Amino acid sequence: MAYIEDSLSSGEKIAGLFEQHWVVRIPMVLWLLLVITLPVAIYEYLRVRHTEQGVTNKRVIFKTGIISRKSEEMKIGSIETVEIDQGILGRLLGYGNVRVTGSGSSTLLLRTLNDPMAVKRTIESISHPAA
Repeated sequence: MAYIEDSLSSGEKIAGLFEQHWVVRIPMVLWLLLVITLPVAIYEYLRVRHTEQGVTNKRVIFKTGIISRKSEEMKIGSIETVEIDQGILGRLLGYGNVRVTGSGSSTLLLRTLNDPMAVKRTIESISHPAA
């Protein structure tokens, strides 16, 4: 999780780092089984390895990119709702997406996370602390 650690501002602390569920590796395994597509399997491995998702005491962060980098961030103070999107297979296997909606029309989607309920609780405990 090098990007999140490197991008911390003064006084900012990591409150949680979110791992993707093992199902995101299924395409990589399938490509490996088709030996001729080894470059695609390597790409899938690197794509998953270089995805970072987490929350600090100041913002929620989603970063992707192997060579190039794309990050989406939302300040904790602008969070309005945290929603879970979990299909049948996700419920059975324990993974899902978490959608963070901010003021205005901004949305941040954290994808294929282990235990999305725990992620939701972590984000909500930081964005709306108990009085």
